[in-house]
Amino acid sequence: MTEAEVARDLHAVLEEVQRGVEVVIEEGYRPIAVLRSPQPVGRSIDEIVHDAETGNLEVTLDDEFGNDLEQIIATHRQQTWTPSLD
Repeated sequence: MTEAEVARDLHAVLEEVQRGVEVVIEEGYRPIAVLRSPQPVGRSIDEIVHDAETGNLEVTLDDEFGNDLEQIIATHRQQTWTPSLD
């Protein structure tokens, strides 16, 4: 795709990326950027909770665990991500 094609409908391009499509942005016939979904790092919260509930982790889920988890998630949603340019 060209930069102009991406700019024309960025929302549609991002929907494709979320579905797993890798989008190569070209200038002329030279690739200048690649958009793809990030590779998951580590395990999801669902996996960790499942392991804890089934006894696969040495973790104790007390009555307040759900409240603690909701507070952690809410806190992270409020933070703004600034990518490093390194």
